[in-house]
Amino acid sequence: MRETTEPQLFALPEHGSLTDALLRNATEEAQRITLVRRVGEDWIDTSAAEFHALVRGAAKGLIAAGVRAGDRVALMSRTRFEWTILDYAIWYAGATTVPVYETSALEQVQWILRDSGAVAIIVETPRHLELAQRATETVVAHRWVIDSGALEQLTAAGSVVDDAELDARRAAVDWDDLATIVYTSGTTGMPKGCEITHRNLQYVATAAASAIPEVLGDKRNSTMLFLPLAHIFGRIIQVVVVDQGLTLSHAPDAKNLVDDLAIAHPTFLLAVPRVFEKVYNAARQKAQSEGKGRIFDLATRVCIDYSKATEQGRAPLLLALQHKLFDHLVYSKIRSRLGGNVHWVISGGAALGERLGHYFRGIGITVLEGYGLTETTAPLCVNRASRFRIGSVGPALPGISLRIADDGEVLGKGGVVFRGYWGNPRATAEAIDSEGWFHTGDIGRIDDDGFLFITGRKKELLVTANGKNVAPAPLEDRVRSHALVSQCLVVGDAKPFVAALITLDPEAIGPWARAHGLPEDAKAADVLANADLLDSIQHAVDAANSKVSQAEGIRKFTVLAEDWTEAGGQLTPSLKVKRNVVMREHAAEIEAMYATQG
Repeated sequence: MRETTEPQLFALPEHGSLTDALLRNATEEAQRITLVRRVGEDWIDTSAAEFHALVRGAAKGLIAAGVRAGDRVALMSRTRFEWTILDYAIWYAGATTVPVYETSALEQVQWILRDSGAVAIIVETPRHLELAQRATETVVAHRWVIDSGALEQLTAAGSVVDDAELDARRAAVDWDDLATIVYTSGTTGMPKGCEITHRNLQYVATAAASAIPEVLGDKRNSTMLFLPLAHIFGRIIQVVVVDQGLTLSHAPDAKNLVDDLAIAHPTFLLAVPRVFEKVYNAARQKAQSEGKGRIFDLATRVCIDYSKATEQGRAPLLLALQHKLFDHLVYSKIRSRLGGNVHWVISGGAALGERLGHYFRGIGITVLEGYGLTETTAPLCVNRASRFRIGSVGPALPGISLRIADDGEVLGKGGVVFRGYWGNPRATAEAIDSEGWFHTGDIGRIDDDGFLFITGRKKELLVTANGKNVAPAPLEDRVRSHALVSQCLVVGDAKPFVAALITLDPEAIGPWARAHGLPEDAKAADVLANADLLDSIQHAVDAANSKVSQAEGIRKFTVLAEDWTEAGGQLTPSLKVKRNVVMREHAAEIEAMYATQG
């Protein structure tokens, strides 16, 4: 067992809530630009005073609609200006925000709204409203649509609520009150709701700014959020930016991201590893199409070697000169696609890998990799601007303790740990032990300098390269329900998308073959390439995908020639799939599915 604790050099006020930052900013720096909003082709600045006024107006509307202190209000939308306004308005009214991914399937929306007991839902589009109506029937009393003027409607309705009533509602909220219930994929069944308090979010905001003040503590800095605010990773950056008085903009449409970045010129970004892979691959493909592939590959080797050399001290003169030349020819063009002013990127969700870490550092953008879960309000630890180690996820946040259990599991303790699972005390007791340690389910090690390295996963929950948590069991169960399917193993940890290995039921192959005019004694190997069979399996996959969001769905699958058995070593005596064994035996088939994007 190994343990480390980072000193806590700050203290939260005795009483308070997340909306204190809005009031403070509006009072002390009323005209400072807090939000930058895209309206058509124009970008409009929103001052701290205007931000505060918009939040108060929407909060009054919620109160006028009958939303009471402690009520849950669901918010289903892409990352956009209104998301931030409404999130803070819900808190201002003393209520609790329940984020819902805008890509969620009907079954997921139904579960989240029912389980949380949401009394109202705010959605982005009429399509989302239709989905919400199908999901809720009469459970949710109030519904608003952002694209149909939700902010304006709430503000108009709130005109009957006086300032004193709103101020009393806000003042009654304290640190240990519930701020949000964030639903995270469980290994079985439906998602579990993580209870995250105002104290949790404020603690992370203060600790993160303390840990990397060059990035999160400098009011000259700005960021553009494009990751989902329904995810705790994007959410905590929203909170820390507002709390620290930086400038925030949103990019709801990935198709416009490059153009948006070119206008906003953020100084830092929040991203998951898949974003870095896309930036690198796009730059390489562009170079190859222009006949400059060899130059790009040489520039890549140089920047990686340069990063590694500077990590040890100073780069040799020749390498430094090569780096300077390629900075003019190659690296500056890549930086310009990110707005030209990005110096730092905070990365999480899955492992970045040393190669990409050195590559981006070599082109002039330092990636500060961190680690955490929804249950730890995002980061347990993060690399510092002046204290980082590529390949690690950094030291613990200030005031946070890390422990490596005897079985290698990473445990965390401190102000970031959530209150528990909504309505599920049994799951809470399983996750947080009697000493207050949260059991992450990940395997890792802590080096002599306090840096954490994640080396594996104790539980089977997958995290794609895009940072999406995916529970394989429900998908596998649904695919296995097809008559032709014997076993299914969903893969995708640290990969760009979810895929699956599928085996056929030997007893079902004969009848299927006969019905399709094939020899009745056909084996799996004889029908693997049959278009009708593959189409039938695709229907099973599509049916499974219909129950989850697009990001969680199986994009590719491979049907194997042999079934998995206990005798073959792939199944336990209780007929559970030995994931590690199957993935090792079929590593080539898994890699083949990711060899070409699709």
